[in-house]
Amino acid sequence: MGYIYRNVETTINKAAAMFSTVLITGARQVGKTTLLKHMKSDITYLTLDDPILLQSALEEAGSFFKTTPPPVIVDEIQYAPNLFSYIKMSADESGKKGQFFLTGSQQFKMMKNVSESLAGRIGIINLLGLSLREIKNDTFNEIFVPTEEYFEKRKISARQMGYKEIWEIIHKGSMPAMYADELDWQMFYAAYTKTYIERDVRDLTHVGDERKFIKFMTSMASRTSQMLNLSAVANEVGISVPTADRWLSIMISSNIMYLLQPYYNNIMKRAVKTPKLYFLDTGLAAYLTKWNTPQVLEAGAMAGAFFETFVMAEVLKSYYNAGVSDPSLFYYRDKDTREIDLLIEQNGTFHPVEIKKTANPGKEHIKSFSVLEKSKGVTVGAGGVICLYDKSVRINEQNVTIPVTWL
Repeated sequence: MGYIYRNVETTINKAAAMFSTVLITGARQVGKTTLLKHMKSDITYLTLDDPILLQSALEEAGSFFKTTPPPVIVDEIQYAPNLFSYIKMSADESGKKGQFFLTGSQQFKMMKNVSESLAGRIGIINLLGLSLREIKNDTFNEIFVPTEEYFEKRKISARQMGYKEIWEIIHKGSMPAMYADELDWQMFYAAYTKTYIERDVRDLTHVGDERKFIKFMTSMASRTSQMLNLSAVANEVGISVPTADRWLSIMISSNIMYLLQPYYNNIMKRAVKTPKLYFLDTGLAAYLTKWNTPQVLEAGAMAGAFFETFVMAEVLKSYYNAGVSDPSLFYYRDKDTREIDLLIEQNGTFHPVEIKKTANPGKEHIKSFSVLEKSKGVTVGAGGVICLYDKSVRINEQNVTIPVTWL
C-alpha cells in the first residue's frame, strides 16, 4: 500500500503560507516524517536521529543552517533545542514564509524553547494517528459538531462500514504502519512500547524501574474513558502520587494520552471537577490490557470504554487536522451520577453528545441532557448519540442518532 493521504495537509499548507516555521508534534510513528517528506519532497531532509548530524547541531549550531540552508525539514528537533534561536535568526533575516518544517515527539523539551525563540513565527500542528476518514480514503476535513449543517455535508462522503470492520479498526489502532504493511499486531505494539520508553521516557525522566512504568501505562490503559484517580493508580503500581503525576504528564506531552476536562460553572455546584483520561490509540491500549483479538475486545468488559475512547480520538482528530489545536471539549458529571460523555462548545452554544456502542439508541441515552437545559446561562444546541446504528434518525426535536462513521 502506498502513501495514505492525510487530511492535515491543507492545514500544513495554510500554516506554511502564514509562518516561517511549521512544527508538527505527535507521538512516535503517527506519520509526521512520512507526511512532510511526501508534501515537501523537493526540499532538504535532515534527521537528528543521525548521530553525526546531531553532533553538528549541538556543537556547531551557528553554522548548521549555512551548510544546509532553508527551506529544510528537520526531524526530531527536540534532540537539539538549541537550534531554535538560529532558526529565528535565519527566518528574521530572510523574511520568507515556509522555510523550516520541524517534527518532534516530545513537547516537554520543545515548547519552552519554541515560546522563547519563535513566538509569533511558528505554526504548531498536533498530529494523531490515522483517522477513520483517512483509513477509508475520505478527504472530508471539517470539525465534528452535531448540527444539521454538519450532517448534511458529512453524509455525502461518509463510507458505509460493517460492525465487524469497525471493531477490527478499533483493535488494530491508528498507526499508519499497521495499514501500510501487513504487520503482526502483537510484535508491532511490543516494539512500539519498548521504543517509546527507551527514546522518550528515558529522555524526560529517570525511570528507575522500566517494568513499573509499563505497569503504570497498563494501569492507565485499563482506566481509559474513566475519571482520573492517580491515587488508585499509584497504589496499584507501587509508586508515589507525585511520581504517578509526573509520569502522567510525560504520557500527555508525548501524545499517548489525553485528559478531557469537566464542565462546571458557579450554578452547577454538584458537578465533579476531575478530568477523564483517554488513550489516543486504541490499538496500544488493547495491547497493554491484553485484548488480543477484535472479537475478544468487542465481547469483553471494556468494549464500551474502548468504543468511547475510539470516538473521543476521532473527534479530536477532526479538530487537530483542521488546525484547531485547543478545541472546547468537555464532559459533565455530577454527584447524582448524571453524566454527559461529551460537550462541544461552539460560539457560546453547548452541544451534548452521548457515546454508546449500542446499535439501538433511544431516549434513555439522552436523559442527562436535561441537566443543561435547567442550568441558567447555558445555551444548549443540537446533540445526539454516537453509536453503531448506521442511520441518522431523530430521537427528539434536538437530538439524533449519529453513526460512528459520520465522525
